[in-house]
Amino acid sequence: MKPVFIALDFVDAPTALKFLEPFKDVKPLSVKVGMELFYREGESIIKALRDQDIDVFLDLKLHDIPHTVEQAAKQIGQFDIQYTTVHSLGGSEMIKAAKRGLVEGAKKVGVSQPQLLAVTQLTSTSENQLHDEELVNVSMAESVSHLAKMASQSGADGVISSALENDLIHQTVSDEFKCINPGIRLPSNNVDDQKRVVTPEKAAEFHTGGIVVGRSIIQSDNPVQTYKDIYNAVNGGTK
Repeated sequence: MKPVFIALDFVDAPTALKFLEPFKDVKPLSVKVGMELFYREGESIIKALRDQDIDVFLDLKLHDIPHTVEQAAKQIGQFDIQYTTVHSLGGSEMIKAAKRGLVEGAKKVGVSQPQLLAVTQLTSTSENQLHDEELVNVSMAESVSHLAKMASQSGADGVISSALENDLIHQTVSDEFKCINPGIRLPSNNVDDQKRVVTPEKAAEFHTGGIVVGRSIIQSDNPVQTYKDIYNAVNGGTK
C-alpha cells in the first residue's frame, strides 16, 4: 500500500504525540518528522513514535560534502526509521556517501536500513525562481528528470517530487523507482507556500509511491477521518 505520511509540523514532542493520540487504532500509520521537531527533540521523538509501531520518515534533506553526509547518515541509519532524505543537488558522490552511511549505521545496530529519497526540486520552487534565482537554464521538467536519473544511478531508492512530475520520472528511470509527493492539498485548502500542488486523487492518477500531507490533516476538524479519506483516495480502498 502507498503510505500517507502525516507531516508532524509541531514545535515539540508533547504537542505532536498528543495530536496522534486519536490515531492509536489506525494501522498502518506513517508520519514525517521534519527539521523543526527533530532539532528540538532529537532521537527521543523517533523512539516514541517507533514504540507505537508508527513508520517514520525523517526529513532532514542532508546537503553537504560527501564525508559529512556519510557520517550523518551513519547516525540516522541507527534510528530504526523507514525513510530519510538528501538533496539531489549535492551531487552523485554525496548521494552514494549517504547510502553507504545508512547501510553501515543500520548494520551496526541490526535494523533495516532506511530507504533513501533524494529531493529533486522543492514543491515551493516555481519555474521563474528556477531560472531567475538559481540560474538554471533548463525547464523544471528537465531539471527534475535529470536529478531523478542521477539519484537512481547513485543508489537512491526514490525521490521527493511534485506528483505532476511522477510520470516523467518513471519514464526517465523506471516504474519501480519511488516518487514520494509533498505539495498535497484538498480542494478546499489554501495552497499556502506551495507552488506545484495536486489533490490526493490526482496524485493517485499520477502513480504516486506515497504522499506527504501536513496542514490538510493537522488543521482538519476531524484529523483521523481526513487521514482515512486521503489514504483511501490514494490507495483506492476503504480504511
